[in-house]
Amino acid sequence: MGSCHHSVPVGIGYSIIVSVRKGAAGYVSRKGVRHSSEPFGSGPQLDNACLPHRVIEGGTTMNSWMEELEEAAVGEIQQNVPLHKHTTWRIGGPADVLVTPTGKQELIRTMEILHRSGIPWTIIGKGSNMLVRDKGIRGVVIKAGEALDYAEFDGAFVRAGAAYSIIKLTVMAGKQGLAGLEFAGGIPGTVGGAVYMNAGAHGSDVSRIFKSAEIVLETGELVTWGPEEMAFSYRHSRLQEPESRGVVLEAVFSLQPGDRKEIQAELAEHKERRRLTQPLQQPSCGSVFRNPPGHYAAKLVEESGLKGFSIGGAQVSTLHANFIVNTGQATAEDVLTLIAHIRSKVKDRTGIELMPEVLVVGER
Repeated sequence: MGSCHHSVPVGIGYSIIVSVRKGAAGYVSRKGVRHSSEPFGSGPQLDNACLPHRVIEGGTTMNSWMEELEEAAVGEIQQNVPLHKHTTWRIGGPADVLVTPTGKQELIRTMEILHRSGIPWTIIGKGSNMLVRDKGIRGVVIKAGEALDYAEFDGAFVRAGAAYSIIKLTVMAGKQGLAGLEFAGGIPGTVGGAVYMNAGAHGSDVSRIFKSAEIVLETGELVTWGPEEMAFSYRHSRLQEPESRGVVLEAVFSLQPGDRKEIQAELAEHKERRRLTQPLQQPSCGSVFRNPPGHYAAKLVEESGLKGFSIGGAQVSTLHANFIVNTGQATAEDVLTLIAHIRSKVKDRTGIELMPEVLVVGER
């Protein structure tokens, strides 16, 4: 019997991947899967070669968990979906199945079904800080959709759904005269992703304003975690630990009353700086490497002579050396090869090991 393999992260990103559990009941593989080396949208449809099946009487198979998801009316269910359309890098092979739950209860039900059936899952928001391999993702990709795209202000508190843009939330808070989110004005992700990785910039991060989050664990259990339970550290939260996997449904942030004009001026200053120094008009994932203690990753890459260096369609940005841009036809393999080259060059020159913060998912 064949098998499907799932990548592990080279760093911490905005998305969660859960590997299939070995020995999961009913997980089989057949020959004939169409790999993503073929052009997107062409070739035969996915024949479920790497999807979980359950053997039924007479030796036939059926996707019982797929039927269960459909019967539970969890939301839109699509097969063989090109993921380059769902990532900011515009790179990635197909997802076996893409599920977009229509609400919180539907997402919880989805998690319960996948857990019971031993199906691997990945959750994505805006697909930033994420690299999907060229062969795509086996199992199920869960897309946080419109049902989790909301924000509500109550005094100095703001409650936001996991799919809500963290940049949009920052702008709204500024208009309300609430301070504390200014650091997030340029983070190209969602509230859920920002909580998951304790996103930060400009000397602050999510942990500074975090009050609580409603989370569905991979078992389907619904919990509410405060700062202590989240165990935040630099670009890290408890959700990244194997025993604490789960999906953020919504988060509550505690902000401070401030001067509306000063807040908006600071946001405008950050925006202008990004416009001048970051490749905002080209597909990228945001920053690729973490800043090592006492250093800036971009400076280390630039001083290694790599600004503008390309492999295939992947290029170190000529504006900001901690960005890798897709110049038009980049593959995930181009990006991974370029990341490895950058790390090698920087380590040879400085002895410093750059750690990527982008999450790599999908079939090798």
